[in-house]
Amino acid sequence: MTQVLEFKLPDLGEGLTEAEIVRWLVEVGDVVAVDQPVVEVETAKAMVEVPCPYGGVVTARFGEEGTELPVGSPLLTVAVGGPEKDAPKTAAGTAGATRAGGSGEPEARAEGSGNVLVGYGTSEAPARRRRVRRGAPLSPASVTPASPAAGGVPAAPARADGPVPVISPLVRRLARQNGLDLRRLTGTGPDGLILRADVEHALRAAGAPGGTDGVQRLDGTDHAPGMPRAAEVTAGAARGTGEPVAGTRVPLKGIRGAVADKLTRSRSEIPDATCWVDADATELMRARAAMNASGGPKISVLALLARICTAALARFPELNSSVDTAAREIVRHEGVHLGFAAQTDRGLVVPVVRDAHTRDAEGLTAEFARLTEKARAGTLTPVDLTGGTFTLNNYGVFGVDGSTPIINHPEAAMLGVGRIVPKPWVHDGELAVRQVVQLSLTFDHRVCDGGTAGGFLRHVADCVEQPAVLLRTL
Repeated sequence: MTQVLEFKLPDLGEGLTEAEIVRWLVEVGDVVAVDQPVVEVETAKAMVEVPCPYGGVVTARFGEEGTELPVGSPLLTVAVGGPEKDAPKTAAGTAGATRAGGSGEPEARAEGSGNVLVGYGTSEAPARRRRVRRGAPLSPASVTPASPAAGGVPAAPARADGPVPVISPLVRRLARQNGLDLRRLTGTGPDGLILRADVEHALRAAGAPGGTDGVQRLDGTDHAPGMPRAAEVTAGAARGTGEPVAGTRVPLKGIRGAVADKLTRSRSEIPDATCWVDADATELMRARAAMNASGGPKISVLALLARICTAALARFPELNSSVDTAAREIVRHEGVHLGFAAQTDRGLVVPVVRDAHTRDAEGLTAEFARLTEKARAGTLTPVDLTGGTFTLNNYGVFGVDGSTPIINHPEAAMLGVGRIVPKPWVHDGELAVRQVVQLSLTFDHRVCDGGTAGGFLRHVADCVEQPAVLLRTL
């Protein structure tokens, strides 16, 4: 007997509550195998291929490419068992497809493979979002015009019952700031969910020249004569005035939004301090040249700096920790999972080298290269981007000498490395031209005091100036 099973967007972990559909990998009517990737989605952390836990025929897809879906919303339905597996391919379906029995629910559920995403499986997603009532139409966001005889502002009939189908507080705030009545909008999201795009569409309609406002303000009136319309007020709000201003607005979402949220949280929660020192890296560069001249894979400067960091963290474990604010405890981590900042076309990401303290310079070089390539290709997974305990930031690649790094929350410290350039330096009592680098350490003052931070940074500088110091820890 054929069963129609519904596959929902699984919990992607690490607090991620939504994802954008980038590319569908299957069409309606395609036969899929268990754990076959069916859609590529982009979260605030990475691009992820999502495998389906069921094998059968795809009977419906929910959401077009570019649609943002909350965790737990339907992705597709699959007919499992029976002759439908061999049925010919049908026309492409979308979110409005009818499910088995017309009830909006699958006929039966089966155990999934458990391998949708590593570590998460196919269980129900955590109840992060409030459910919205079903039955709302899925037509494009619009506002139904009122009868001209009514003499009022064109508007859709207000919902008299049930909650307004809005999940995002940002959508509510955008509507509230512009006096937009959400009860008069029809959403284009799953189950009639009102999305930010729906509100922006309504605001653009409100500001269209030569036309009437397609929305009604909360006070029941149109904009006053001579006053800017809602969309114009939004544009002018950036400068604290009601006057329209020219400019391009870039949505703060995706990786850029995730970075903004994390940096803001770091600055607001962590009492950080920064110390720095110049170091003579001439001997380190000579050591690297000797390693690379001996044959085998080339060793990167970043790998040598990472090896120095792990040795310094073994001496000063206070900096390989995090603060549990709820328990008021400092958590010192047993291993070093080393994050490193990588700039990509999609923005700044911080891949994590697992168990960096167990790797030698050659192994670190290989892992840095592998993760950097994945970052450039946009194929890093949430596992690649989470769980770091200390971050190494080489901003010298941008041609700058110094910086004051912002700690990668919830870690306790970050080491910044500037460019290595020839500079005048006193060496063996004489002025000479040496390869000099500036090192800066930003640390959480809750986990240690300046003495510990200074000791860590001095040990790093000593290892840079005399790489043989590392032999004591090998």
